[in-house]
Amino acid sequence: MSTIHFVGGEKGGVGKSVVSRLMSQYCLERNYPFVGLDADQSHATLTRFYADFTRPLNLDVFESTDSIMELALEQDQQVIIDLPAQSERFLDRWIEENGVLEMCAEMNIPVVYWYVVDDGIDSANLIDNFMAKYQQHLQLVVVKNEGRGSNFSAVDRVLEKHGTNSGPTQRQCLLPGLHKETMRKIDNLSFSFWGAENIKDKALDHLSLMERQRTKVWLKKAYSMLENAFSSLPN
Repeated sequence: MSTIHFVGGEKGGVGKSVVSRLMSQYCLERNYPFVGLDADQSHATLTRFYADFTRPLNLDVFESTDSIMELALEQDQQVIIDLPAQSERFLDRWIEENGVLEMCAEMNIPVVYWYVVDDGIDSANLIDNFMAKYQQHLQLVVVKNEGRGSNFSAVDRVLEKHGTNSGPTQRQCLLPGLHKETMRKIDNLSFSFWGAENIKDKALDHLSLMERQRTKVWLKKAYSMLENAFSSLPN
């Protein structure tokens, strides 16, 4: 059974692409069939780091967005969509005008929205609006990104208001932050997370011994977060 994973959050700079990259690497290392769809036309971050496994997606065009369903039905795989900031209105239109959630329910295709937040009030307000609209219709995983803050009390109040942990369809998890300079170096080198941890050829630019070690420890924690989240989701 395929699962559709939207990785989003209306606010920019909260780490949506980092989560998409982590999910891609996680699937690779565990031999889970998957395909990535990069809907961020201005940055195409997922494509940059996982080009062999990622395809472009244009949310403005139904014929492009329709490929989400086609890929989910083509074979059993994880379909990971890296959404840009301020994309909710485009996704709303595609879902509402095509009855996508009803179609997925009929075909037993779970739809999971990984909503990535920082610790700011903007994230709290935006997820409040999102949950009011979708919490009864989507599997929701709220990802609190410690790489973008440490005090998530404003987000927690919203989750408590909506009863995030009171039912089977909403969950939350904490993504540990990686040392900022190490993450910046990974990004500057355009390394996949496997490359960041393993490339050490002296003829190539690479992370230092301790930067690779930090990355290894961080990935272990991040994979544990994903493992716990995946285990609580359908299939």
